Amino acid sequence: MTVKVLLADDQALVRMAFRSLLGTMPDITVVAEAADGRQAVDLARRTAPDVILMDVRMPVMDGIEATRRITAASPCRVLILTTFDLDEYAFEGLRAGTCGFLLKDVVPAVLHEAIRAVAAGDAVLTPRITRDLVDRFAKAAPWPRDEAAGALFAQLTARERDVFHLIATGLTNAELARRLHLTEATVKTHITRILAKLRLRDRVQVVIFAYEHQLRPRGT
Repeated sequence: MTVKVLLADDQALVRMAFRSLLGTMPDITVVAEAADGRQAVDLARRTAPDVILMDVRMPVMDGIEATRRITAASPCRVLILTTFDLDEYAFEGLRAGTCGFLLKDVVPAVLHEAIRAVAAGDAVLTPRITRDLVDRFAKAAPWPRDEAAGALFAQLTARERDVFHLIATGLTNAELARRLHLTEATVKTHITRILAKLRLRDRVQVVIFAYEHQLRPRGT
């Protein structure tokens, strides 16, 4: 399957570099380029890309607002491009619906793998970035508990809760499997069931759900 990609960045040289790089990947095609968030929203509607590589700081409309509008109106998957592992826009980007983050100096193999993973419905958020989020929001004042969220969480089995809490600490599937003495296939099955029961899209949203509803694991 060829993955259709939309590039959104206000720097023409950055767009040119990514277009050139993606052009070397036979299963990926760039369908459009946007120089600001408003163009990205319009082009997402007109070209229906599978994945959007979205810069954050852009004129007219920033990448966060563009992501929010795009994910609310279409099944397009958004990967935010950032210069830093975690900046002040990270959490807002996650809440807006992004599937994760890529550094602008990402190596070709990682970029390729990330785009394919996101197009397949997965999320791209490295354990280190997840742990940075965990550390930041563990220190923040707690949100009021949401009874509806609590009711959804109550549907999880004991094992699913174990997996949920470990996802929220930033562990990978492999690390989860080792910690719980399970196979990775079993871990993936548990994650699929957790996402369905909590009505979440991916593991990125699990982290947000845990911290917004005071369901973070003990000790964090």
